[in-house]
Order: sequence, then C-alpha cells, then structure tokens
Amino acid sequence: MTVNSTDPAAPASPGERLRPQARFPVTLEGQPALVTGANSGIGRAVALGLAAAGADVVVNYVVDPVSAEEVVHEIEARGRKAIAIKADVSNEDDVRSMFARAIDHFGTLHIVVNNAGLQRDAPLHEMTIDQWNKVIGVNLTGQFLCAREAVREFKRRGIVGDISAAAGKLVCMSSVHQEIPWAGHANYAASKGGVMQHRAGSRPHRHPRQRHRTRRHPDAHQSARLGDEGSVRKPDDAGALQAHRRAGRHRAGGRLARLRRRRLRHRRHPVHRRRHDPIPRLRKRRLGKASGS
Repeated sequence: MTVNSTDPAAPASPGERLRPQARFPVTLEGQPALVTGANSGIGRAVALGLAAAGADVVVNYVVDPVSAEEVVHEIEARGRKAIAIKADVSNEDDVRSMFARAIDHFGTLHIVVNNAGLQRDAPLHEMTIDQWNKVIGVNLTGQFLCAREAVREFKRRGIVGDISAAAGKLVCMSSVHQEIPWAGHANYAASKGGVMQHRAGSRPHRHPRQRHRTRRHPDAHQSARLGDEGSVRKPDDAGALQAHRRAGRHRAGGRLARLRRRRLRHRRHPVHRRRHDPIPRLRKRRLGKASGS
C-alpha cells in the first residue's frame, strides 16, 4: 500500500517512480511576460516556467479568478512579481486595456504568450453560428489582437541591448489539429489552422530583430478544457472523446500513407530502392482487383 506524504524530505514509497525536478536557467530577468489563459492547464505551466526562468508575469484569465490568484501567489513565492488581469482576448477593448495595465504595472512587456483557447464541439450539421464564432473569436481573433498589441509595444520600446538581443518574443500556441482533421470540431481545427497561417503571414511585417515563433499544442486531449461557465467538462464528454480516439480518426493517413513513408526511407539506400519499394506492388494488387482478376 502506497502512503502519500506531504514531507518533501520523506523517502519515496516502494515502487514509486521518482520524477526529476526541472531546473530552469535564469535567463529572463528584467523581461516581463504576459500569458493569456494562464489560470489553468498549459497556460499555468507556462506562467510558472517563465517565473522560474526569472520573468515577472501577467496572469490573464476570463473565468475562475481564484485560480488566477493562486498562480500569482505561486509566482510570488518564487521571488518574482505577478499580477492577475481579467480580459476576454476576443474583445478588442479588453485586450487594449489589459496591455495598458500590464505595461503601466511593469513598465513594458518583453514576452507575450498567446495561449488562451477553448472548444465548442458539435457535428457540422448541428453546429450553431454562436459556437463557430466563439471558438474563432477566442482561438484566432484573440491571437491576432494580442499579437498586434505585443508587436506595437516591441516596436515602441525597441531593443534594449543589456536586457535582450531581441525586441520581443511572441509565442502563439497552436495545435496538432492545425494539420490533422478532427471530426466534430470544424471550428476548432479551422481556428488552429488559421493560427498557423496568421503566424506565417505576419513574418514580413515584424521588426527585423523581433523573435516570432509558433509552438504547437501537445494534443487537445491532454489539456484541461472548460465548459461554458468555466467548469471542467463532464465525464460523458470524456467518454465521447475516448470513443473518438478508439475510432482511429487521429491516424495520419492509412496504409498507403505508411507505405509512402517507408519508400521515403528507402530512398536513402539506392541499392534497395527498387527491390523493396512497396508502392508498385500495392498498386498492382489494386489494379488486379479493379479488373476482376
């Protein structure tokens, strides 16, 4: 029987795996950061990670202010400064007000992490315009509004050589579903595909020394998703998601796609290219079936 102990110095229970503590190099001192949707999930982890690396952090939230304050207290316990600001990233006035408060509090912003996102799932024929607009508004328009305000601040301040070699860092969280189709989530997949193109399309307009990166979301199943009132989704939703995974819709292509990948690997070895190429054999079998042979 495993006995849980709150004493960090207590020995590990038999059979319990030890998890190494990640050590962050302190390289972000003097570089205040703003993280949207930082009161839970990946946003919370990013905010704490930035604080561990030396940054003061603005914790943005739209629901659950108690969780946001808990993140602020954790950051302050690490010796960094933090402030929680409520703002709906899909609302232009809220975004402008949030950036104005953050800059007034910390003097400037060097790092902005576009993390806020949500889902409103439904089959295409049942999806309402409100569900579509809500997801596009937060996941895509929200990233545009925050990115625009961030770049404006970066260009206004310019490069501070003794702080950073870049005018600023802008991180846009996307998802594997910017490329992988997801049945029943047309609005979510469209918003994440839009993030990818928004990031690519904004490159010519950025400051020459301003860093601009997109980071993919690990997997929509692995992050906490909130309901309409900010509550965790119900177990029946989780069951539906598990059924969806069992249906195999996350596979990146079928047998032919796998064989194509194998052929690409064989191209590195010209001696085996023609003898082991599986594509012609598969096509011959398909042609034989089509002709009735």
